[in-house]
Amino acid sequence: MNRLPALQPSEWSEEQRVLAQEIINGPRGALLPPFEPLLRSPELMAHAQRMGEYLRYRSALGQRLSELAILITARHWSQPVEWAIHAPIAREKGIAAEAVQAINENRQPDNLQADEQVVYRFCQQLHQQKKVSDVVWEEAIALWGEKGTVDLIAINGYYAFLSMIMNGAQTPMPATQDVIIPAETLKTE
Repeated sequence: MNRLPALQPSEWSEEQRVLAQEIINGPRGALLPPFEPLLRSPELMAHAQRMGEYLRYRSALGQRLSELAILITARHWSQPVEWAIHAPIAREKGIAAEAVQAINENRQPDNLQADEQVVYRFCQQLHQQKKVSDVVWEEAIALWGEKGTVDLIAINGYYAFLSMIMNGAQTPMPATQDVIIPAETLKTE
């Protein structure tokens, strides 16, 4: 059950209308599912979308690697909405379909490019061990410098935040032809 379903535009306050229009007018072109529950806190939504717009479209990593980090985070959080949105984008940006499928199945992909391997190891360590080894840290710094490494951390944090919002609100999966994380992974006790 969707705990915070999309509000109809006729139900929006003036603040919600102004801030939702900012998202609609931006590169997303629509008020996508992560922002439907966030609309209840319009100022939070506005700050979140601005951060997300930077991380998704303009991070120092570029879109291909940002999308890979998003997928790893979505899978870690068993977040089907983010997965359904970003799996096709990741493939479009150059992440191999086999790698996308392996991540969905909680397997380490065996066909990642060298920079993708660093993103994978970095994200996995950050999510699973809550820290990053010196070796992987230095690999990230060598590839993207401090700015790119900070952006990589932020992508993980931002999409973990969106995953928590949607998992808590039980935001339903959009209709998609894409292979998505099975809904049973989201069942709670």
